[in-house]
Amino acid sequence: MSEVSLDAGAGGALSDAISAFSRYEAIRPRLPAAQYPARSLSLPSLEEVADHVDGFLLDAFGVLNVGETAIPGAVDRMASLRARGKRLVVLTNAASYTRPQLLAKYHRLGFDFSAEEVVASREVAVARLEQIAPGATWAAIAAAGDGFSDIPAHMLDAVADPMALDAADGILFLSTARWSPTMQRRLIESLARNPRPLVIANPDIVAPREDGLTLEPGLFGHDLLDATPAEVHWFGKPFPGTFAEGIARTGLAPDRLAMVGDTLHTDVLGGAAAGCRSVLVTDHGLFAGHDAARFISASGIRPDFIVPSI
Repeated sequence: MSEVSLDAGAGGALSDAISAFSRYEAIRPRLPAAQYPARSLSLPSLEEVADHVDGFLLDAFGVLNVGETAIPGAVDRMASLRARGKRLVVLTNAASYTRPQLLAKYHRLGFDFSAEEVVASREVAVARLEQIAPGATWAAIAAAGDGFSDIPAHMLDAVADPMALDAADGILFLSTARWSPTMQRRLIESLARNPRPLVIANPDIVAPREDGLTLEPGLFGHDLLDATPAEVHWFGKPFPGTFAEGIARTGLAPDRLAMVGDTLHTDVLGGAAAGCRSVLVTDHGLFAGHDAARFISASGIRPDFIVPSI
């Protein structure tokens, strides 16, 4: 599987799971190291996985929802797990949303998560900006209409203001909604001329939505690192900061938790690196319509449990 060529680079489209998987494998040395079980246990759902753990860290896209649509049965499954006393925390790389916005979305889809049960990579990244570059002005790569009221720093809009990338002390990458190959080249050139911190709050390469895979900030961050040396700070799965926050919210030891996700290189790898057990969901996210076992064998990233849906 890892020998399959990409359909395109960051300026084009990763059209399917094979090309996305190939890109993840190519950047594997930049990801955390982890150990995996010798074999995976296939189970019908999280209801059976719950016999083995005390709580769950949950990816959102491909696990709870696809785009703006809840996965059938997901709301009821969360209610069932909660009734059994299982701890639940959502870990999301959807960095374009603040935690209140995410909470409102999940409530709209029918989930009953509390504010303490949602950890967004955005808030983990924002909490560390001052440590990375004290007193800095940040140029934000964000979606149209995104606000920065939750960010305690001077912010510029890197997409709307052509001068922002050169003027800022650091770059904060939140969303690809308005990004383009032209702006990517401008970013690479700007950081080559004047090296500064680049904070990527969504390490995903792609994300599953109703009409296919979307390109995410992680893809462009790795494209940049392929082109030029840069000071890049990653926040979100599979990197440790988000996992540490999520584990702390549960009050449980990592080995009593299972990270549930639809990707090997973010959810399964990240969960294993954090000391958690892991669950790969195969029917709704990145590997929907594919034989996930082929990807597991090719990468060696092996989940503890495999379920078709939660």
